Amino acid sequence: MIDAPSSTWFTAPPEWHWLIVLYFFFGGLAGGCYFLAALIDLLGRDRDRPLARVGYLTVLPCLAVSALALIFDLSRPDRFWHLLVEIHTGRPLFQLWTPMNSGAWMLLAFSFLALLSSLAAAAEAGWLRWRAPLRLRPPGALGTVIAIVGALIGLYIASYEGALLAFTSRPIWAETPLIGTVLVLSALSMAAAFLLLVGRWRAWDLPGMGALQRIDAQAIIVALLALVALIVSLGGAARALLSPVNLVLLVALLLVGFVAPLALRLRRDWLGGHTVAAAAVLALAGGFLLRTLIVFSPYGASS
Repeated sequence: MIDAPSSTWFTAPPEWHWLIVLYFFFGGLAGGCYFLAALIDLLGRDRDRPLARVGYLTVLPCLAVSALALIFDLSRPDRFWHLLVEIHTGRPLFQLWTPMNSGAWMLLAFSFLALLSSLAAAAEAGWLRWRAPLRLRPPGALGTVIAIVGALIGLYIASYEGALLAFTSRPIWAETPLIGTVLVLSALSMAAAFLLLVGRWRAWDLPGMGALQRIDAQAIIVALLALVALIVSLGGAARALLSPVNLVLLVALLLVGFVAPLALRLRRDWLGGHTVAAAAVLALAGGFLLRTLIVFSPYGASS
């Protein structure tokens, strides 16, 4: 029954902890950063290429933290390679109809493309004496293909958490098809916020900074609407969000991740020159709170 406590929705409830929150957070940030970096490269101005460079160079560290968090959360971290290799034959394991296996291969492909784009970004910044990687980034034909494919896979990585939740029949969130949409929008908001913070720290006066502020605000608004639609789509299962723990997380998410950043966008005089940075920090905090709510909501519902 959809209204039953979450403990009855499982034969053996999965034990997810803070490492999974970090896995979701940094994975979403990586996907969002690559997508926005590719968007800037493909459609932006030449002056904004430093912003794209930051986006590309952010992806691999985020993927590393995300992958390590997932590996160390496993009951047997030393067996993480079983996701990609058939243990009896040693051959590559292709079970692309399962989110765990397809997600592992997509993450591997995304890491490879992110490496190519990072090399190109480092070469353009003058950090490498080897100039050949410059061809791996737009406007060249090869770089354009890499950016487009990487951006699409980046969106998949950002929404992958939703597919994983549905596959594992995670209580509450497995009842709705909208969780992936909310996660993608949140990832774009987080990525825009992160690039804005770096741009403010570097004191960059670039046209893309204004575009990133608009993307961040629009992603927050649409994500809020999608979250409301998601809660409505849960039907009776939405009552699980009214438990004390989940209600606190939900209220904190709405205030920190949505209301406060949008209010700062409307009233830029409140914090003066710190308004953009403050709104960006709140957007990142909101992304973290969203993933915390997603991971721990079943436990709060059963408490």
